[in-house]
Amino acid sequence: MFDKILIANRGEIACRVMKTAKKMGIKTVAIYSDADKNALHVKMADEAVHIGPPPANQSYIVIDKVMDAIKQTGAQAVHPGYGFLSENSKFAEALEAAGVAFVGPPKGAIEAMGDKITSKKIAQDADVSTVPGYMGLIEDADEAVKISNEIGYPVMIKASAGGGGKGMRIAWNDEEAREGFQSSKNEAANSFGDDRIFIEKFVTQPRHIEIQVLCDAHGNGIYLNERECSIQRRNQKVVEEAPSPFLDPETRKAMGEQSVALAKAVGYTSAGTVEFIVDGDKNFYFLEMNTRLQVEHPVTELITGVDLVEQMIRVANGEPLTITQDDVQINGWAIENRLYAEDPYRGFLPSIGRLTKYRPPAEQAAGLMLENGKWQGDAPAGDHAVRNDTGVYEGGEISMYYDPMIAKLCTWAPTREAAIESMRVALDSFEVEGIGHNLPFLSAVMDHPKFISGDMTTAFIEEEYPEGFQGVSLPGDALRKVAAAAAAMYRVVEIRRARISGTMDNHERSVGNDWVVTAQDESFAVTVDADQEGSTITFAEGDSVRVSSDWVPGHSLAHIDIDGTKLVLKVEQTPNGFGIRTRGAEMVVNVFTPRQAELAALMPEKVAPDTSKLLLCPMPGLIVKVDVEVGDEVQEGQALCTVEAMKMENILRAEKKAVVTKINAAAGDSLAVDDIIMEFE
Repeated sequence: MFDKILIANRGEIACRVMKTAKKMGIKTVAIYSDADKNALHVKMADEAVHIGPPPANQSYIVIDKVMDAIKQTGAQAVHPGYGFLSENSKFAEALEAAGVAFVGPPKGAIEAMGDKITSKKIAQDADVSTVPGYMGLIEDADEAVKISNEIGYPVMIKASAGGGGKGMRIAWNDEEAREGFQSSKNEAANSFGDDRIFIEKFVTQPRHIEIQVLCDAHGNGIYLNERECSIQRRNQKVVEEAPSPFLDPETRKAMGEQSVALAKAVGYTSAGTVEFIVDGDKNFYFLEMNTRLQVEHPVTELITGVDLVEQMIRVANGEPLTITQDDVQINGWAIENRLYAEDPYRGFLPSIGRLTKYRPPAEQAAGLMLENGKWQGDAPAGDHAVRNDTGVYEGGEISMYYDPMIAKLCTWAPTREAAIESMRVALDSFEVEGIGHNLPFLSAVMDHPKFISGDMTTAFIEEEYPEGFQGVSLPGDALRKVAAAAAAMYRVVEIRRARISGTMDNHERSVGNDWVVTAQDESFAVTVDADQEGSTITFAEGDSVRVSSDWVPGHSLAHIDIDGTKLVLKVEQTPNGFGIRTRGAEMVVNVFTPRQAELAALMPEKVAPDTSKLLLCPMPGLIVKVDVEVGDEVQEGQALCTVEAMKMENILRAEKKAVVTKINAAAGDSLAVDDIIMEFE
C-alpha cells in the first residue's frame, strides 16, 4: 500500500479524501494557492505545498506545479478529487511518466469517456441509446443556430470538456442559441482550457439518474446502484438521493449492467459514474460518463456501506475488488443537500465573504460497514445518520475564485420519509452567518409536495419557482406553533431582564402573562402560564398547546417540543422578539404586551427605496462586457451586460423598456453587491 498520497484538489473533497487516507494509515499532502493558505484541507494534511496565485489556471490546474509538489514531497500516488485535473488525460500521462500512481482511470479511458463528444460516439457504436444531437465541432454562433434548428428546439448547448454545470445552456430559440453558444464557449475556455462545444436535443420532463460503477484492473466490474439527481439549478445538482424513488428493480438492473459493460469496453478502472436521462416511461438514454468521483458519492456510500475513496486507492494499488455484485445491497435511504454560498433571494447568485458563524449539525454514524465485501448484520445500526462533508470552518473566507459549495449535508434513515425528516431537522440546525446561503431554499425543497412524492424532473426549480425563490411562508398550524414557542421564549427573556433591572433599583419589574405575537402579517393574542416543566400557551380562541424547551437567552438554536412535535428554531434576539429561521421560513417574530401591540399597529410601514431605474450588480464579480451604450433604447429581456463570478458567466437583462442614461462600469471592472452598473430614464 502507498505510504503517502497527494490530493490534487481543495475544499471539501480534499478533506474527504484525507479522512479515508488517515483511516488507511496513509500520509497526505495538500496543495494550496494564496487564497487557500489557511484552508481546512491544508490544516488537515500531514504536509502542504504552495503552488501559486488564487486563479485555478495559475495554480491548481497547472500540471507542472502539481508535479513539482509531488517531487518535493515524494508522494507515491495522487487522488485528483473532482473538477480541476480529475479528468485531464495529460495529467494522468504525466503521473505515469513519473512513476506515480493515479487514483483514477487510465489515460485511455479518460480520453474516451471524459470527452462528451467521443463518449457519445462510443456509446452509439456500442448500441447504447443516446440523446439525438450533433457530435461534431461547431465553429461559430451561426452554425450553432443552424444545427439547433435541424435538431429542433429546445436544445442543450454543452462544453465537450465540461462538468459541474459550467459551459451549459438551454436554448429555446435562435437568439438564445446564439447567446448560449458564446457564453458556453467562454466558460469552457476559462474553466477547462477547452472551448469545444456540442449540441443535443433537450429532453423535456426528464429525470437525471446516474449509476455508480467500480472496476479494477483484473477485469472485475460492479455497479453500486443509482442516484437520483433531478433537483438541479442551472444544470448544477442541488439535491441528490439514493436510491431513486422512480426506478424499479428491472430498470435499475438494465441501467447498471449497461453501465458496467460500457466501462469495460473502454478498459475502465476505479470509480466512475454513468449518467442517464430517464423519461416518464422509464426509457433511459446515455448522457455522459464522469471518469472520477462524483460530488454526490456520499449517498451511495450511505446505502451500500462501501467507502468509494478506499476502493479507488486499493484499485490504484493494483488490488482486485473484494466486493461482488451480489454483495451490493440497498440498505435504507440517503439524501444529500448541497449548501452553497449563494443568495436564493437574488436568483441564487454567488455570495462571498467571511463565515462569521459556521456550525453544522452534529454528525452521527449509522453503523454502516462492509468487511471483506460482506454486510455485517441485516441493516445499518441506528435509526438515522447525519454526515457533513465540508472544507470550511468558522472564521474562514469564501473566495470568489472557486466553486461556491460550502458543504454537503447528508442524512440516512431506513425509509425515504424518515431520511427527509432527518434532513429537515439537520437543515434547521445548521448555522451559517456572514454570507448569503441557500439553507432556506433547501428546507423549502424538503417540504415541497412534489419532492415528498418523488414526482420531480430536472425542471423542478424552473417550474416550481418561475419567478425565483421568494422565501417560505409557514402554513397556519406551523405558524401558530412558532408563535407559541416565541411567546414562551420571550417570557423567559423578560424575566431575566426584570431580574437584572431589579438588582439595579432594588425592586423586580413584574412580567405579565398576556402577550400579542406578530409574524408573517398575522397576530396571535396568547396567555402564557409557566411552571417548572414548561409553559401552557392559550390562544384567544380558547385552544392551548404545551411548550417545553431547554433554550436560554443567548443561545442561537432552540429545540422546542410542542405537544410532542419537535421544532428547531434558529434564533436571533431583537428588542421586541426574535429573528427566526425554521423549515425554510425566515421571519421577524415580535412579542408585545397588549398595549405595545396597539401602539405598534400605528407605526408607519418603512418603504424600500426605488431602484427600478438602476441596474445593480447582483453579486461580487467581474464585468466581462457591456452590451449597450448611453442613449440606447433597450427592450424587455435585452442583454445589458455580462458579469462573471465563481467561474460562471451571468447575463443581466432589461426588466422593461427603457433608455440608458448613464453607464458606471466597463469591461474589466470588479464590482461589489449592489454597485450601480447603469442608470435608465
